[in-house]
Amino acid sequence: MEMPSIPQPTFYIFKCEQSSPPGMPKPSCVNENTRDLFNYTAQSLMKAGIMGPVQIVRTSCLGRCQMGPLMLVEPGHHMYASVSKEKIDKIIEEHILGGNPVEEYLISSQFWGEPVNLVQ
Repeated sequence: MEMPSIPQPTFYIFKCEQSSPPGMPKPSCVNENTRDLFNYTAQSLMKAGIMGPVQIVRTSCLGRCQMGPLMLVEPGHHMYASVSKEKIDKIIEEHILGGNPVEEYLISSQFWGEPVNLVQ
């Protein structure tokens, strides 16, 4: 039996869900003020009718804790820093639906350089 073709997602949004215990020196992307950002993003994608072509994925630490909460949009290695509901709305509107990354929300290249080339 031949399986129907299922298209690949257009975008993956990786949302850091790292939560450190209170008193830890390392900041975390999830605290009492930011714990609903994953669900907010998923609901926004559903309301826009693009859940499916855009997949949101819970992830642990993305390694740039001081700039959290973080969200990584693929393809393109677009790392968004200090995300909020307002920023998520603009990222969905301009980047996901419009095709233009929101430059002012991207992590500084000082902290997010080019990927390491593993091909010898």
